[in-house]
Amino acid sequence: MAVRQQLDLEGFLDAQGAPSAALLRAPPPVDALSLLTSLEDVRIAARRTASVATRLMSIYSADLEPEVYDQPAFLEIVKRFVLSRSFAKVRVLVHEPLRLIGNSNRFVAMARRLTTYIEIRVVAPAFQNRRSAMLIADDRAIVYRTRASSWEGVAGFNQPPVARLHLQEFDEMWHASAPEPEPRTAQR
Repeated sequence: MAVRQQLDLEGFLDAQGAPSAALLRAPPPVDALSLLTSLEDVRIAARRTASVATRLMSIYSADLEPEVYDQPAFLEIVKRFVLSRSFAKVRVLVHEPLRLIGNSNRFVAMARRLTTYIEIRVVAPAFQNRRSAMLIADDRAIVYRTRASSWEGVAGFNQPPVARLHLQEFDEMWHASAPEPEPRTAQR
């Protein structure tokens, strides 16, 4: 028994008798927020945020901004995210669903094919006055703009306190918002 305990202890210590790196590994420090000032900044931040998601991506947008979310690089990240994890989920809240119907938005087309993973809802009337925009990956990374009509905002790729705060706000809106029925096509 003493030999087994010794071997277990050796697994926790490195060659010099110090605790192994795995034991000393602390959660990564919280990153500083990055300022966003342009469409390109927002695109880059959205791709980076989406790429760190491991189980949940939450998007709040007026009309699923095609300049950000209907871009090939972003769509590829989302596709890899949902197809590589059976438990992955992408939740999208929009204000203006009519802008999504009938146009050629590739994100919406992907959502229609991957309904198990991607769900789009129209924000409840009680929250229609909120004009911010955000993308949250799990409860860790966030891209946030106080006004969806502007590209100015902040991004944090390891910001659990900020991400959790906005994820709570998103969850409140999500639960109050009913799923959007699929637009029906005319039957003959």
